[in-house]
Amino acid sequence: MADEAGKDIQMDATNLYREETYTDLKTGSLRKMVPVTVDGEVDLAREAIYTAVAQVMTPGGVLPLSGEIRGAKNMTEAMAGFPAAIKQAIADLREEMETMQRERASQIIVPGRTPPPDLLAR
Repeated sequence: MADEAGKDIQMDATNLYREETYTDLKTGSLRKMVPVTVDGEVDLAREAIYTAVAQVMTPGGVLPLSGEIRGAKNMTEAMAGFPAAIKQAIADLREEMETMQRERASQIIVPGRTPPPDLLAR
């Protein structure tokens, strides 16, 4: 069965990137995805993609955050866009957590089953 699933998996030779990582060893990292050809040469027809990467400490442990830095053409622009990308990643995470909480709160409680822990605390 594993052999059958693997037959359909192929890399897209027209969409290859080389990953470069830069860090200040304090705040986070910038990930630069450099477009390359199938030969490994830089593909000048496509632009690099910059991503902000950071971690936040939560009561549950370390939580990784990342977000694309839209419009950055170089490292200077990527560094300037870092704070906004991380703030957006945090906002997206909050929204996702709120959605999950609403979904859990709206679940039907079936007699004889233990309700989710957050409903027991009410």
